Amino acid sequence: MSAFSINQRLIRFLATDGRTYYGDAILSSGVADIAKATQARVIKGDIFGKHDISDHVADVRLLLAPLAREDVKTIRCLGLNYEQHARESKMPLPKYPVLFYKPVTALAGPLDDIPVAAPAQEAEGLDYECELVAVIGKQARNVPESEALNHVLGYAVGNDVSHREWQLKRGGGQWALGKGFDGWAPFGPGIISARLVKEPQSLKISTKLNGKTVQDSSTRDMIFGVAATISFLSQGTTLLPGDLIFTGTPQGVGSGRSPPMWLKDGDIVEVNLEGIGSCTNRVTYTSSKPNL
Repeated sequence: MSAFSINQRLIRFLATDGRTYYGDAILSSGVADIAKATQARVIKGDIFGKHDISDHVADVRLLLAPLAREDVKTIRCLGLNYEQHARESKMPLPKYPVLFYKPVTALAGPLDDIPVAAPAQEAEGLDYECELVAVIGKQARNVPESEALNHVLGYAVGNDVSHREWQLKRGGGQWALGKGFDGWAPFGPGIISARLVKEPQSLKISTKLNGKTVQDSSTRDMIFGVAATISFLSQGTTLLPGDLIFTGTPQGVGSGRSPPMWLKDGDIVEVNLEGIGSCTNRVTYTSSKPNL
């Protein structure tokens, strides 16, 4: 069976038997937050190709990033893709999607710490960005907008962790340095099938910092919706199964406040997307000693 017909809520997890599995999350009636899954039906085979949900039900010890690093091809990200965020950033609305990339080493799970390495501790500027993450499930090239969502495996929520000093002042005009540190792309808590999300442009999206809501918006405020984004990015460029697209953040980021509100060591950041659930990550300053 194909990934488009079988997976409802794809998770990757460490089970109580010590093994790591892909699985279809089992949720109690009325529960939508995939992070609350305690059991899953183990998936056997290629999640992007032929596979089946087995009768093996495993107990979840820990949710991991929904895709293993080797199953992710690229991490594309959009900047300034929510109208109100562009305005709070005092930037003109973009005429075309503003694209940048994160390395796969930035990937992290929905409960992992956000490690802040020594260079990112040199100045203030650490910031949060809740984002809808679209996961490509079928190869796409030169796709019209009307067919773009047919290439989506599903959706997750992510945090485009950013350091504004490195992004805007130390990056030579490129954003990647300030957004690409290890562990700065936590996402999850699972991937909900695109078949279960009838309209990705009408989902509530939010961030809580230490329990206080700091971002509260809707994907309706996107300048370039998911379908338009996929269509644009596929023109002359092949999107592959396993590609992730972080689709931008709404207003309320720390850099948009007066005075700015930067993340600190020990802060707890929770990003949430309606119908999918939350990633909850602790900011952790790492040792300044290099690993030799």
